[in-house]
Amino acid sequence: MRMVFRWFGEGNDSVTLPQIKQIPGVEGVVWALHDIPPGEIWPKARIQEIKKQVERYGLHLDVVESVNIHESIKLGRADRDQYITNYIETIKNLASVDVKVICYNFMPVFDWVRTDLFGSLPDQSTALFYEKAKVTDMDPLELVEKIAANPDYTMPGWEPERLETLKDLFAAYLDVTEDDLIDHLRYFLEKVIPVCEEYDIKLAIHPDDPPWEIFGLPRIVTTQQRLREILNLVPSKYNGITLCSGALGVRRDNDIISMIREFQDHIHFAHIRNVKLYENGDFIETSHRANDGSIDINRIVRAYHDIGFDGYTRPDHGRHIWNEQSRPGYGLYDRALGIMYLWGLWDAYQLVKGKDESNVTNPYEFER
Repeated sequence: MRMVFRWFGEGNDSVTLPQIKQIPGVEGVVWALHDIPPGEIWPKARIQEIKKQVERYGLHLDVVESVNIHESIKLGRADRDQYITNYIETIKNLASVDVKVICYNFMPVFDWVRTDLFGSLPDQSTALFYEKAKVTDMDPLELVEKIAANPDYTMPGWEPERLETLKDLFAAYLDVTEDDLIDHLRYFLEKVIPVCEEYDIKLAIHPDDPPWEIFGLPRIVTTQQRLREILNLVPSKYNGITLCSGALGVRRDNDIISMIREFQDHIHFAHIRNVKLYENGDFIETSHRANDGSIDINRIVRAYHDIGFDGYTRPDHGRHIWNEQSRPGYGLYDRALGIMYLWGLWDAYQLVKGKDESNVTNPYEFER
């Protein structure tokens, strides 16, 4: 696997490029032009500027997360073709700096939903928390106020320009079904994938987070069957997946190991993180260590190792530890710890590769 680290840019991130460079095994940053609204073309000059900043520290910028999809495309409006044309121009501009993967999502209105950016864990660290009952009873505009109250950093998927149009967007989605959303995704992919093939850039759709209906909005990237359907919309190796263990793993009926095996040729980007699930439907993000959450990260890394995964991987959200002041979920310390845990598992599986499995005493080493 090829380890990368999400970075939000100079002046918009508490984590610096020199710090990222010091994390063992990290070869590149996962980046975006977060100030450019969905639907607008990313200028080549701005892209080149990021390239210079990153390469100064010997890092690459192969993976972009995200080039956001304009709501007109998701809604299937008459003006969607113009926004798709703009998306294609951005793909071409990204090809000029050898970008290899574009992570994107097709979630209506919200990219992700949590009820508390600083939920408490038993060790007194904090992490992103989802309280099911609160979401069920909450006016979504209240949630917007909570996110907007974080003044230090823009939150990916919750950019100010998106929040300003929230009421109108909810009204626009009243009559949009899951089938409609699938059709709109098909239309987008049919236009864009041929360009991706020409410029050798893979698209990797991110699961809905969380992967179920929120506030009555349709969600379609939720289960193994849905991922299968999306890959079949436009059969091409360039139509792929960002397999996020945390987003998909909060559904107990999702089998991440089975997904890794089935979709191995279409997993262009892996997000690995752990969450603790509660019986009432709540969940909180934890350290990456398998024993700290409800997702068996050990077996997930083993599955990637078994298929010979050589794609891009990043630790996903981290806890807030050691009094670090950072963007919620995106501090340095816990994500760096997560990387070392993932490398430890990977290196151990490399070490025992080819040995007699009957002599292995660690129950995680050869569990299928």
